[in-house]
Amino acid sequence: MSGLFVTFEGPEGAGKSTNLQYLAEALRAAGADPLLTREPGGTPIAEQIRGLLLANHDEQMDDDAELLLMFAARAQHLNQVIRPALAAGRIVISDRFTDATYAYQGGGRGIDPERIAVLESWVQGKLRPDLTLLFDVPVDVGLARAKARSALDRFEQEERAFFDAVRNTYLSRAAQAPERYRVIDGSGALADVQAALQPAVHWILGQWRA
Repeated sequence: MSGLFVTFEGPEGAGKSTNLQYLAEALRAAGADPLLTREPGGTPIAEQIRGLLLANHDEQMDDDAELLLMFAARAQHLNQVIRPALAAGRIVISDRFTDATYAYQGGGRGIDPERIAVLESWVQGKLRPDLTLLFDVPVDVGLARAKARSALDRFEQEERAFFDAVRNTYLSRAAQAPERYRVIDGSGALADVQAALQPAVHWILGQWRA
C-alpha cells in the first residue's frame, strides 16, 4: 500500500499555511484523512532543531551547519512520520520539504546545489514528493505579509537579495520539472488562490483513489 506525498513550497508570506489547511479540508470532505506536517519540524526532536534554526543567536550560524541541521531534522521527520504514513497509504502534506533547502540554503546562502543533492540522496533515498504546490508572490508582498503577522525569525531578517535568490531558485526548479510542480499565484485574493487549487485537489483525489 502506497500513499501520496504532497509538499507546499514558497517564499515568506506566500500563504502556504492558510492554503494547506484549505486543501486538507477539501480532502477530508472527500473522505481522505491527510497527515499534515511541516519542515523543519514534524517530530519532537526535529522541532527542537527547528528552534535552533529559526532563533536569533549572538553567534553567527555557519552555512554548512545550517544545511546539516536541515537534513538532520529531515532524517528524523522522514523516518518517524513521513515514511510510516506513506507506507500506511495516507496522503502526507508537508509545509516545506527539500525544495526549500535548495531555495534557501542553495539560492539564498549560495551553497552548491550538487552538495545539497548528495545529502538529499543520502537522507531520502529515492523518495521525492509526488506533487509540489509552489506559491509564488513578489518579494515585497511576501515580506510585508511576514512583517505584519509576527516578529521576524532569523531567516526573515535577511537582506532583499537573499529573498530574490530564494524566489528565483524556486521558479527555476519548477520550470525544470513541470510534471511535479504546480505554480500558484499567491498574491491575489484568497478566493482566487483557492480556486486555483481546485485542479490540485482533483489530481490528489484521483491518484489516491486509483
